[in-house]
Amino acid sequence: MVRWRSGTVLAVRRSWQGALELDVEVDGAPLRALAYPALVGDPGVGDRVLLNVGALVMGLGTGGYALVVALPDRLPADPPADGSTRDSGHLVKARYTPLQPILLGVDEEASPHRAIMEAAGSLDGMPVVTADLHSALPAILAGVHADRPQARVAYVMTDGGALPAWFSRTLDGLRGHLAGTVTTGQSFGGDLEASTVHTGLLAARHVLRADVTIVAQGPGNLGTGTPWGFSGVALGEAINAVAALGGHAVGSLRISDADGRDRHRGISHHSVTAYGRVALTRADLIVPDGLDPHLAEVVAATLEPLASRHTVIHVPVDGLDAALRESPVPLSTMGRKLDQDHAYFLAAAAAGRHAASLLP
Repeated sequence: MVRWRSGTVLAVRRSWQGALELDVEVDGAPLRALAYPALVGDPGVGDRVLLNVGALVMGLGTGGYALVVALPDRLPADPPADGSTRDSGHLVKARYTPLQPILLGVDEEASPHRAIMEAAGSLDGMPVVTADLHSALPAILAGVHADRPQARVAYVMTDGGALPAWFSRTLDGLRGHLAGTVTTGQSFGGDLEASTVHTGLLAARHVLRADVTIVAQGPGNLGTGTPWGFSGVALGEAINAVAALGGHAVGSLRISDADGRDRHRGISHHSVTAYGRVALTRADLIVPDGLDPHLAEVVAATLEPLASRHTVIHVPVDGLDAALRESPVPLSTMGRKLDQDHAYFLAAAAAGRHAASLLP
């Protein structure tokens, strides 16, 4: 349940799109906190803040933050009621939680994109790359742009990880490199809001005019270490959505020889379950050339049972290392940088390269 604290803002530290990092004094000791001004207002030095410190106290993956729940002595004003902001819609996300935002859905009647979305029914063969982790996003993007630098790439964010897109410093750093972000399901804070992955994909194609779309959860990952108990099963469901809408599904495999957990070495059991059990339609599963021979052997053996369900494609990696090193944002997965888990990022970039090769 919620572990509450009350504190006083000592300093406003760095900020990025949608988020403020704070130093807050709680019981005489400083701690790091994160505020989303669109939800709680703009905290300043001296403000009293109410905090949720549960994940911080338990050492869970919140980036080491307490989360600001409210500025009780200085509440923000209501948004304008004239329909002039993205808060003027009726799409409720993080539903029936104390901080549920009410947003303008891309396909609502009040949306400027309503007519486009009413007419949209197909992805027109658009390549859609699916990935388990948010950390794959910049690597896939690097792979697309390595061969097709002018391609418009959109990101459809699912709700398996962080719900606010604002938590992601990666998304902040990719502004100008992505055609835009569509937040779907219970996630929110993207350039466009959609209720489902299906409408999110259609919005990426027809509103953001994407040539390629990447589908992955937000930062973080829910997992219990059991075969089915992880949020990444949603990527298999995304494959099904792509097929239903007439897109071309490209599966980015979670490959690693650096992860300390056996279930994630070689091809992660997350990829094996999502593509092998959840996805009911065919996808291109991408294997990068140039893997360490032992790792390549393990990957090939793991993929063998999936070959009847999907198309396994080996992709050359010439130039992809350079593209990854030129990423506009730092590459990191589970605390490991590019050189510490090179195979992981190379596999994601290869999926992006394959998606680029499908463009006319």
